[in-house]
Amino acid sequence: MRNSMWGFLLFAGVAWLAIGWSVMRLEPADIVGVAAPVIFFGALCEAVRALAGTRTWWLNAAMAALFAATGVIVLLDRDSTYTTPASLIGWFLMVRGAVDVAVATMNRGTDRTWGLMLSLGVVQTGLGFYASSPLSRAADPVIVTLGGLAVLRAIADLVTALRLREVSAVRPDVLQLTPERAAGVAGYAAGLTDFEEAPDKPRARHRAVDADARTFHEEVVNTTRDLDAKIAEAGVTGTAAAAHRLPPDEEIPPVPDTAESMAEGERRR
Repeated sequence: MRNSMWGFLLFAGVAWLAIGWSVMRLEPADIVGVAAPVIFFGALCEAVRALAGTRTWWLNAAMAALFAATGVIVLLDRDSTYTTPASLIGWFLMVRGAVDVAVATMNRGTDRTWGLMLSLGVVQTGLGFYASSPLSRAADPVIVTLGGLAVLRAIADLVTALRLREVSAVRPDVLQLTPERAAGVAGYAAGLTDFEEAPDKPRARHRAVDADARTFHEEVVNTTRDLDAKIAEAGVTGTAAAAHRLPPDEEIPPVPDTAESMAEGERRR
């Protein structure tokens, strides 16, 4: 169903662009009759999303019913002013924008386009708030609001369609990991490879770790370990290497602050 879903969303995105261009060219007297079909098209898109069996199918089904009822109210309204169409268009935008914000936040760990969808949701919610306010009670603000609705929905559906097309091209038997887990698996695999290549050698930091990320303590430990290995290869031990540097026993000065050292100091004075 995913393969056909991205095609429908691509068609819906193009249709929303055509609606947005057409709405901006309408006469003020025609806007009331056009608002209801636009809302009905939004309800149709939500119904198709629900039938696709997505995780939020129940939410899409509820919005489809809600938007269909909104379109019916716009058709049945006989008011000669733009108050009812403007407020119901604002209602559509606020509900659709709030859902986009919620879904984008829920998918922030799995979908790299969640930031764009979040921004679109915020803009739709703000535009709906403006449409529901007393500032949009004339024909021109209603036309601009309806055109903005179509353009925003076009961007959202086109991005979703391309994202679904990208995901559907991935083989279903390939496990998709988050970036953090993928980095951890890569590091573990690199360390395991180093161990299998040289199991008897001292363990060094594997190549998956960037050398620039080493701390000063790790550099000192690695340098000391390498130096000890070189000394051991030369056959020099710590006791033998330091023995020739010690003075004879009779030349070693006594320990200070003892009776012998104090007596020796008095004799020398």
